Amino acid sequence: MGARHEFKHKINYGDFIVLRSRLRAIMQTDSNANSDGTYRIRSLYFDSPGDKALKDKINGVDKREKFRLRRYIGHGLINLEKKSKLHGLCYKQAVSLNAKEAAAIIKGDYSFMNDPERELLYEFYSKIKSQTLKPKTLVEYNREAFTYAAGNVRVTFDSGLHTGVYSKDFLSDTVPLIPTGDGSILMEIKYDEFIPDEIYKATGLNARSAEAVSKYALCRVYG
Repeated sequence: MGARHEFKHKINYGDFIVLRSRLRAIMQTDSNANSDGTYRIRSLYFDSPGDKALKDKINGVDKREKFRLRRYIGHGLINLEKKSKLHGLCYKQAVSLNAKEAAAIIKGDYSFMNDPERELLYEFYSKIKSQTLKPKTLVEYNREAFTYAAGNVRVTFDSGLHTGVYSKDFLSDTVPLIPTGDGSILMEIKYDEFIPDEIYKATGLNARSAEAVSKYALCRVYG
C-alpha cells in the first residue's frame, strides 16, 4: 500500500470543459470507462455510533481512516476499501467481494470475515467489533478519469453527487436517491512521488487552492 499525494478542488462546469479538453490531449482515458468516457460509482460508508470517521475528516485529524463498500455500476465489480491518511499522504487498500459477501455485510452477517488470512476483511471485522462500525450512508456519482504513466498520475472529475439518505440498499438498482451539494464538480489529482510538469500546468495547480472536500461528509448532511 504505497503513499499517494491527493488534492481536491471544486470547479464549475466551464472550468471542467476546459480542463477535460486539455487532459484528453495528453492523458489516457480510464480503461474502465463507458463509451461516453464516464462510469458510475456507488459507495456505502461505515462509521462508529459517534461518527468518528466523519468528525476526524471535518476536524482535519492527521491520522484517520474510513471503510466503505464500493460498487462500479454496470461492471459487476464490488470492493471493500479502506482509505487512510497520515501526515498529508493518502493510502488505499482494497479487496474484491462477490455479491453474496457484500449482501452479508449489509445484513450484518460478518462471520465470513473472521479469517486472519484475508487481511483487510479481518481488519474490518475486528474494527466492526471493537468500534461498532455500521453502514451510514450511500454515496453515488458519475466519474470521468484520466491516467498518466509517469508519476502514476490519476485525475478524476466527479459529478452528479447523490445520496440514499437513510437507505443502505447498496446492491439495489432501484434504491431512491436525491441530489446533494451545490452542483459543482470535484476534481481530484493523485500521484506518487512527483507530478509531471505538463500535468501540473494543464490542471492549473499553481493557481488553485486545495480544499478539504469529502463526498461522504457532503452526503451525511442529509442523514
